[in-house]
Amino acid sequence: MLTVIYGDASGSIYNTSVYFKNTYEPEWLETELAKKIIRDIDSSEVLSGECISSPVLGQIPPERLSGGTKTLLLMLNEPDKIFNASTCGDNCAKWILEIGKRQDVTINLRHLMGFGKDTEFEIRIENSGEIVHSMKELIPIASRYLQEMKQE
Repeated sequence: MLTVIYGDASGSIYNTSVYFKNTYEPEWLETELAKKIIRDIDSSEVLSGECISSPVLGQIPPERLSGGTKTLLLMLNEPDKIFNASTCGDNCAKWILEIGKRQDVTINLRHLMGFGKDTEFEIRIENSGEIVHSMKELIPIASRYLQEMKQE
């Protein structure tokens, strides 16, 4: 299940790019899910665990993937850690939900991510323990915690 913590989260990894650069393993990129994420988010193809073919940049190392893609790969491969998913755009939301369907994962958000107006999901809000199933349910809860964060 996907768990979201709004606002500051103790132990959360905020600089996901630096963390990724120092911890990723080449085999992370060789799974089918990782290849789909990289193809969808960065429009790039995995040539190997150490080489990506980007239509814009040519052949690049994994460290040059977008911040959102790196954060998704971290969530997928280190689900015991809490990553700042505010480094991800809304184009990553469907992948965050997919990872949450496959394994328990907790993310930190400091903005209201759009998970899809007509998308049904199951997200646990760590701040309150509530479980939401749609954006209609999520928005008032997330807004409350994000507003509190602004006042601090």
